[in-house]
Amino acid sequence: MAENAKNAKNAKNAEDVVVDVVVAGAGACGLVAGLRASENPDLVVAVLEKSTRDGCNAQVSSGSLAAGGTRFQAAAGIDDSPARHAADILAENGDDRHRPLVEALTAAAPHYVHWIAADLGYPLEVGTDMTRHGISVPRLHTDPQRRGGGPLVSHLRGILAARPNVALLDETPVTGLRVDGSGPQARVVGVTARQNGTALTVAARTTVLATDGFAGNRALMREFCAGLGDPFHGGVSTATGDAVAWLRGLGAEFRNMGACLRHGQVTMHGTRVNPNLPWLGAVLVNTRGERFVDEQAHGYSGLAPHVAAQPNERALMIWDDEADLVAAHSEMMRESAKAGALGSAADLVSLARDVRMDPLLLERALEPIDGRRRLVAPFHYAWLTHGVLTTQGGAAIDTHGRVLRKDGSAVAGLRAGGGTAVGLAGPDSAGYSSGNGLLAAMGMGWIVGNDLAAGTGGGLPR
Repeated sequence: MAENAKNAKNAKNAEDVVVDVVVAGAGACGLVAGLRASENPDLVVAVLEKSTRDGCNAQVSSGSLAAGGTRFQAAAGIDDSPARHAADILAENGDDRHRPLVEALTAAAPHYVHWIAADLGYPLEVGTDMTRHGISVPRLHTDPQRRGGGPLVSHLRGILAARPNVALLDETPVTGLRVDGSGPQARVVGVTARQNGTALTVAARTTVLATDGFAGNRALMREFCAGLGDPFHGGVSTATGDAVAWLRGLGAEFRNMGACLRHGQVTMHGTRVNPNLPWLGAVLVNTRGERFVDEQAHGYSGLAPHVAAQPNERALMIWDDEADLVAAHSEMMRESAKAGALGSAADLVSLARDVRMDPLLLERALEPIDGRRRLVAPFHYAWLTHGVLTTQGGAAIDTHGRVLRKDGSAVAGLRAGGGTAVGLAGPDSAGYSSGNGLLAAMGMGWIVGNDLAAGTGGGLPR
């Protein structure tokens, strides 16, 4: 088996490579699927990554793993469960059609969180300070230093690359699917790709599509998400939606294609501020000095259209030292500070001068909503706009990642997850809950990888 994996790593000159499992994409879904499938030493697994230079959306994420019912929560005295987690998601997205999928993913979440921490040795804790809209109890798990998704992806990649039955092929973009037969009898039997400028053909019993979505493809964004206008794209440039064309050719059904992970807290430098700031008392004011939204009434995705509706699609977020003491402990705030996106002012008059607003209007805007605390000088601030990080629509899948046609039949030989598959935001971007992206990606990677390792089409996560 190790020899077969070595042959796949060294493939050249349009050589046919034969493996048991080929995974397109080494993001969160592809890495977990590859790691779990390769737990079976009798399987040879090839994982093809489009570009390590541009990376994947998991790398630019906060790296927060949403899971209910973990030992980390229990140790912190937090009463949670996969069922409560699923109920929170469905209450936000209103997408009862996908209840079985949501429940399958939330059931998997505590298993892979424990596996990543205990078996793979990546430090995790439950973020008791990470309050988010639509999450009823603290359930976002992250590393203690709040370093973001990059270190987690690097950790998983290192373990995967060391497996003797795995070929991790970087700079090897998949160019298409290999298909036997047509219509309902079509079966996916591998992929075509390019490696070092030459064609590569990979034959496999099972193909897993785990590519990013299409937020970086302007044509597809105009086709499916025209109502969002032309927002800043805060995801990776490799999210070009290549799988959409491949799956269209197989008659796959697509769902919730107009939904995205939007963000209403993107700085004018392209970084983001900590989504916890509204729950720490931060206030949003438009360029006219008006407070235009209840900051805690929306998640950061649902906040985006409110920011987009303001003059010049801009808003000023203001917070104080008490909030900053908590919020600064995140990679997003460190990146924003490094980019020069954060400002500070000693008092209200200085703040008004710095942001060129009337101090009387600002004073009025900073009046606390009933039940909220009053911000106290000195102040911190950042000019924000809105953006799209990833798309949330994709191929219809069942609870084991099988790609479905409109008649409900599954495409043989094919599984999908991550940005390729329908996400958990529901039909509208406002239904996105924090952590849903990695939940959908890692959860389906876990389910699919376990199925393949066991040689089954179903079964509970181990």
